[in-house]
Amino acid sequence: MGDGGELVRVTRERDLYLRLLHLGEQVELEPFLRDALTLIVEAASALHGYLELHDDRGGPGWWIAHGLSPEQVAGVRHAISRGIIAEALATGRTIVTPSAMLDPRFDSLESVRLSHIEAVLCAPIGDAPPRGVLYLQGQARPEFFSDDDRFCAETFARHLAPLVDRVLALHREQTGADPTADLRERLRLPEVVGQSAALAQVLQQVALVAPLDVNVLLTGEPGTGKSQVARVIHENSPRAARPFVDVNCAALPENLIESELFGALPGAHSTATRRIEGKVAAAEGGTLFLDEIGELTPSAQAKLLKLVQEHEYYPLGAVRPVLADIRLMAATNTDLRQAVAERRFREDLLYRIQVLPIRMPTLAERREDVPTLASFFCVRACERYRLPRLELSPNALRAAESTEWPGNVRELAHAVEAAVIRATGEHASQVERAHLFPDGPSSSAAGPADAVTFQAATRTFQADFLRESLEANNWNVVETARKLDLSRAHVYNLIRAFGLERDKR
Repeated sequence: MGDGGELVRVTRERDLYLRLLHLGEQVELEPFLRDALTLIVEAASALHGYLELHDDRGGPGWWIAHGLSPEQVAGVRHAISRGIIAEALATGRTIVTPSAMLDPRFDSLESVRLSHIEAVLCAPIGDAPPRGVLYLQGQARPEFFSDDDRFCAETFARHLAPLVDRVLALHREQTGADPTADLRERLRLPEVVGQSAALAQVLQQVALVAPLDVNVLLTGEPGTGKSQVARVIHENSPRAARPFVDVNCAALPENLIESELFGALPGAHSTATRRIEGKVAAAEGGTLFLDEIGELTPSAQAKLLKLVQEHEYYPLGAVRPVLADIRLMAATNTDLRQAVAERRFREDLLYRIQVLPIRMPTLAERREDVPTLASFFCVRACERYRLPRLELSPNALRAAESTEWPGNVRELAHAVEAAVIRATGEHASQVERAHLFPDGPSSSAAGPADAVTFQAATRTFQADFLRESLEANNWNVVETARKLDLSRAHVYNLIRAFGLERDKR
């Protein structure tokens, strides 16, 4: 009898694994959920089942029920916030009870009493934090849920987690889960690359301000794309057919700032031997974009204030004002409020130029865009220098995504461009990680200690720190991600990018 029972258990376990393998071939989300729940309901001989998956923010994203009426489903979902399912999710442990109505942990729940819930088996899907929950209720057999049923459910839940991640990734691709998609249909965005939520938020603001003839102040770290977004706003505005004049205020000699901006009449200063047309006049009817506006002199700020307030200005040496029809946009990577407090920037001018401010996110805030950006810059570099078409290898893309880029998009673009040139010089078939980080830990050529770049040192620190964290958590990726406040997917990317492996000893 004992041998026969063991044979039944082994056969049942084998069938479960075979059906899990078949389930792994499913690529559509709804059939996947339906087949997954049917599999475990039948394997555990349950009467009813409920399967819920969480989205990337940890909230309920997708669910399916088996053998439950809408009212019963409502009762089960009510139990998510408290009771049986809540305990399974909070503790990360399977909950089994022969009768929820008689269990002191759950007998006071209204949903349990009204639905007369008896035998229940509830298992979290995946490690802490759980990816979802499996809830089985009622038994087709006279017995309660057995230890074998529990083992079956836990095996199912453990192996379902990676399948869930794969199917949800495919689902996002198929449904075009791109928060920028709608905005790309409404705006002209020929070279705006990325699909991150942070980029979508910027584009939503662009869509709002572009048709309005108001002043815009773009803020953010150097290299985040402020100039590009200013041009996008102009190209999607009623002034798109008129000039877009880009002025870097920090690059103008201090004694020539005013004449460069507002122009000068002959004799207005020592170098004005003829009439000089300023940038304001050049932007007539269009947009004047002042990058690094915080570098303007106090005198230039005063003249700019008059331009913004009264739409007129005085060229140097002029006694009559000139009317101007321009839209002003400005950008800065400094704190202008602090500059106002230190009396380096006019407060009234600040209020005039930041009617609708837009903050540009750092590359760290839109890290999921890094592979797409890197691939775009690779293609562009090949075209610009008329080089053979190259692509970045998977290792190079993962390394780029895991790297901190203090210079943001601009630094990434320059690094990829240099990598393309190095790869071409070596007649490589693709751009490898060593081409992208020649001084990094992945480089085969070790240089002197004092030649290590800040970026390479940062990557070395990150690799060592991640390895220590993984070892401290027994290489539990989920727990490591939680403690480091990173997504699980990003931790896996870092492991691959740094080539980390668990010690086999």
